[in-house]
Amino acid sequence: MASNLEWRPDSALAPTLTPPRLDPGNTERTAGELSRRTFLRYSAATALALGTAAVHSGRRVTAAETIGLPAATSSHPIRVIDCHAHLNHRSRSTWEADDRKLIDAADRLRIEQLCCSILTPRRPATVEGFRECNQWVSDGIRRFPGRVRGYCYVNPGHSQEALDEIRRCVEQRGFIGIKLYNEHTCTEPIVFPIVELAIQLNVPILQHAGHAHYPLEGQPHISDGSHLAELSRRYPEAKLICAHICGGGDWEWTIKALRRAPGVFLDTSGSVTDAGVLEFAAQVLGVHRLLFGCDNSMTAGMGRIRGANLSAADKAKILGGNMARLLPSLAALPS
Repeated sequence: MASNLEWRPDSALAPTLTPPRLDPGNTERTAGELSRRTFLRYSAATALALGTAAVHSGRRVTAAETIGLPAATSSHPIRVIDCHAHLNHRSRSTWEADDRKLIDAADRLRIEQLCCSILTPRRPATVEGFRECNQWVSDGIRRFPGRVRGYCYVNPGHSQEALDEIRRCVEQRGFIGIKLYNEHTCTEPIVFPIVELAIQLNVPILQHAGHAHYPLEGQPHISDGSHLAELSRRYPEAKLICAHICGGGDWEWTIKALRRAPGVFLDTSGSVTDAGVLEFAAQVLGVHRLLFGCDNSMTAGMGRIRGANLSAADKAKILGGNMARLLPSLAALPS
C-alpha cells in the first residue's frame, strides 16, 4: 500500500454486525430479512470508523480486519482489488483533486489497486475523444504507481482505430483490459473484432450493462446480462465482466440471465443498497464469478461486502482473489 495512514478500529465505531440469513429464492421481503436501513448501518459503520479512526496511533490495520476477515498470512495474502473505477475527465476543473480523493478513499478502505477508465462526457465517443481519455489514464498510472491499473476505453464503431488503440494501450502502456460503454450492444457484429483481440491479448472486457423494464433515455444500445451471455456462448474463451450489478437496474433478472454463462464475471459495484444481492449472486452464479468493485461509490461498495452473509473465505475471493485469478499480473504485485 502506498498510504502511510495509521489507524485501528474502535469497537464502538465499527461494530461486528451479523446480518440474518437470506433465502435467495425468496424475493418477497419479510421482517427477518436484511433491510436497506440495516445495510446502511454497515456502510455507515465502515465509513465512520475509517473517517475517524485516523486519530489513533496504534498498529496498522489490514484490509482483512477492515471488513472483519481473519488476518492474512504471508502464504495466503488477502488482496483488495477494485475491478471497476474511474479517474476524472479533465474537462472537470477539479479533476486532479477528485482523482486524489479517489486514492485517499481507497487508502482508508484498504483497497490496494483500482482498475480505472475514463469515459468521454458525450457519446458516441470520437476517436480523438477515447484516445485522449486513455492518455489520461496512462498519466494516472504514472501519478499513482502501483495503485491505478488501466482499462482501454474505445468506441467499437471506429473499427480499425479502436483495435489500434487497444493494442497500443495493452502492449505499450501496460493496460489490463478493455472498457466498452453503450455505443453498441455487445452482440452487434461490429464488436466481435474487439472481443477476438481481447482473447488474443488475454485481457478482460468490462462491459457497461443494465436491465431496465422501460426504455433508458440516452442509452438505446445498452447491453444487459442476456447480451453478455449470448456473447459468451459465441466466444467461450473470452473474459467478460458484467458491470455494476448494483447500479444496472433489475439485478435479480441480470443474475438469472448469467446462470448458464460461466465465462461472464459479475462486478459487485453500484450505489444501490438492496439487501441480499451478493448472497443471491453467490448462490446462483457461484462466488468464483464475483468481482469486488465500487464504480466510485466507495463506502457502498465496501459496506456491501462487510454486510454480506458470506464466509470469510468467500469474501476474500470476491475482494481480490477472483480478480487476481482472472489477471495473474495483478496477483504478482506485492501486497
